[in-house]
Amino acid sequence: MKTLKECLATVSDPRRAQGKRYDLVHALLYCVLAVASGATSYRKIHLFIDTHWQRLNEVFGSAWRRAPAYTGIRKILQGLDAAELEQAMRLMAEEQLCDAPEAPVQRALVAMDGKTLRGSLDQFEDRKAAQVLSALAVHERLVLGHVLIEGEGKDHEIPAVQRLIEELDLAGCIFTLDALHLQKNS
Repeated sequence: MKTLKECLATVSDPRRAQGKRYDLVHALLYCVLAVASGATSYRKIHLFIDTHWQRLNEVFGSAWRRAPAYTGIRKILQGLDAAELEQAMRLMAEEQLCDAPEAPVQRALVAMDGKTLRGSLDQFEDRKAAQVLSALAVHERLVLGHVLIEGEGKDHEIPAVQRLIEELDLAGCIFTLDALHLQKNS
């Protein structure tokens, strides 16, 4: 089974080589660990890495002399290709699903739900809040993938569900969805 670090290594680094102090794989890995530990901002991610960087160096084999500043973390994360990062995370989910001890019958239950991302509304830029649809393998408690819901309103969730089912090759599964998906013409 591939590790999270190996899956994150598939993400290409958009930064130019000059002045690259922090390697992308470890930066992404440490950001994931920070968010999993409750970090909800770039400053909190920096605080997590700054607090644990020596231990992280030992455990994951990095050679960082200090934690990157929160502005550096922001620059690294904002420069990434979201689709490429999503593919890396889907690869990790697929690896975990293949190694799960559950029976194939139980794997067939997938919960899908759309959510509005907190803090994504930008009235100054006249940008609507971002909505994302997630697919969860219920018995494994594993997020299989996400897609952005294009357009406004709940009615745009229906094509997003269809697109995610196709992308993740989930045909034949049993799905739990909102009542919105009971429309006859969807």
